[in-house]
Amino acid sequence: MRITCVGGGPAGLYFAVLAKLANPANEVTVLERNPPGVTYGWGVVFWDDLLDDLFHYDPVSAGRLWRAACKWDEYEVRATGKEVTHLAGYGFSLGRHRMLQILTARAVELGVDVRFSDDAVSPPDADLVVACDGAGSSLRSLDAEHFGTEIATGRNRYTWLGTPHVFRTFTFGFEQTHAGWIWYHAYPFDDNTSTFIVECTPETWAGLELDRLDPAAGTARLETIFAAHLDGQPLVDRGSGWMNFRRVTNQRWDNGNVVLMGDAAHTTHFAIGSGTKLAMQDAMALADALAEASDGPLAPALERYEHRRRAALAPLQRAAQASSEWFERMPEYADLPSIRFSYALSDRRGEYPLWRYLLHLSTQRSVTRALLRRALSARRWSRARRRRPGDPAPATRAAPLPTGG
Repeated sequence: MRITCVGGGPAGLYFAVLAKLANPANEVTVLERNPPGVTYGWGVVFWDDLLDDLFHYDPVSAGRLWRAACKWDEYEVRATGKEVTHLAGYGFSLGRHRMLQILTARAVELGVDVRFSDDAVSPPDADLVVACDGAGSSLRSLDAEHFGTEIATGRNRYTWLGTPHVFRTFTFGFEQTHAGWIWYHAYPFDDNTSTFIVECTPETWAGLELDRLDPAAGTARLETIFAAHLDGQPLVDRGSGWMNFRRVTNQRWDNGNVVLMGDAAHTTHFAIGSGTKLAMQDAMALADALAEASDGPLAPALERYEHRRRAALAPLQRAAQASSEWFERMPEYADLPSIRFSYALSDRRGEYPLWRYLLHLSTQRSVTRALLRRALSARRWSRARRRRPGDPAPATRAAPLPTGG
């Protein structure tokens, strides 16, 4: 089969890998609009569920991603006028550039033809064309009426920045200004850099004159606002600008031999950190559907892929919607005491039973929190060993300790 993936992000590259593993005779091409080494964004986050899937489908690339990943073992919540509190949980993060390097290298060694600076303006000549070129997919827009594309715009403004300040763990930080509350989501993804996403209501955005300042002046203002969190380090703007989140949905995902994947098919708000996971799981589901079809017709395989992924996505999309709406209402929770505030942040989907609040209360004490972190660490390494029976768990690099803040 001749397969072309339009878009060289995690979804396109990973599907290319799986297509080659399924049948080395497949002619697989990936077309990426950007030059080599150029990518949007900073880091990505993921959890054990994605790692389990990655090791199941391709242990080689999974091992490389695991070894390159940074780990963190709790969430920290900081807010003006409140004590620092903590949320239970652990996860992994990795620079987007490094992830793409690993996936590109794996694809190339399997025989995938990866082409950079190649912006497909029309569907390529192939048996299967995978449109995985992002939320603003150019291939999807060629027939948006057929796909039934709908885009809902979120209320809050946000910008995607980086910083050489290496946070100790995944951190939410909230600052009260004369114009209202503004906050960040930050996490380390290598030894030298953290992702730093800033978000606020449109009223605060305008009140801080971020709608009028040029990028350099706007970034400088954010550095001043978050100075207590950055330990003297700067914020770095790669030109992402201020955005409103766009929730993309499509009534159908295929059109003949063209099928949507990743953000081209669906987007989920960054507040639940699942975009990369869902895109790569799309790739797995499409590979499975094609394998089940064998040499049969393409259309039923694409229908199975869409049906399965819609069912899997539904609960996460509901959670993402609830999470984004919580942040739009964030000022309503600002007067809560520190422990209740951080619990409201944790339970922003509104699904937790009472025992979760009791656990949250107990883990604000250092001894209990240390015991929980130790238990979660044991769970993480146990799952890692199960993925590679008989092998020692690969050494994952811990997030470097902060220099302050």
